[in-house]
Amino acid sequence: MSYECIEDVSPGMRPDSLRQSGFTLLELLVVVAIIGLLAAFVGPRVFGHVSKSEVTAARAQIEAFARALEAYRIDNGRFPDAGVGLKALVERPSDAQRWNGPYLQKGLPQDPWGNPYAFKAPGSGGRDFDIVSLGRDGAPGGVDADADLTN
Repeated sequence: MSYECIEDVSPGMRPDSLRQSGFTLLELLVVVAIIGLLAAFVGPRVFGHVSKSEVTAARAQIEAFARALEAYRIDNGRFPDAGVGLKALVERPSDAQRWNGPYLQKGLPQDPWGNPYAFKAPGSGGRDFDIVSLGRDGAPGGVDADADLTN
């Protein structure tokens, strides 16, 4: 057996097996640009779903409050006063003789945006009570995720 040695390689040239592989700056910039475009298209859609899910969560919490208030009314013969509000669902008010709570399992949550729910008794439009979340902006009025939510 004879072995051949490659000796025709000049000092500035390397054989293919020794050549370093990597990305050029242009290739990296193209990849970064593609990722940026994807983020620009996908990002707003993802955040749109997040705000929709926060509104859905707020509506579900308001419904849970309404069911708990109905149970409170059945036990005590009336809804809690506006002064006591939703706190009557987790702590016994001094004037509730037949309180059989707590009526909420996990305490009194805030709305998905970190604001407390408002309770009004009697409610508007002939309702017995209103439970209100002021939405993402925490201010009355608004549209979309900033809109007020009520039962």
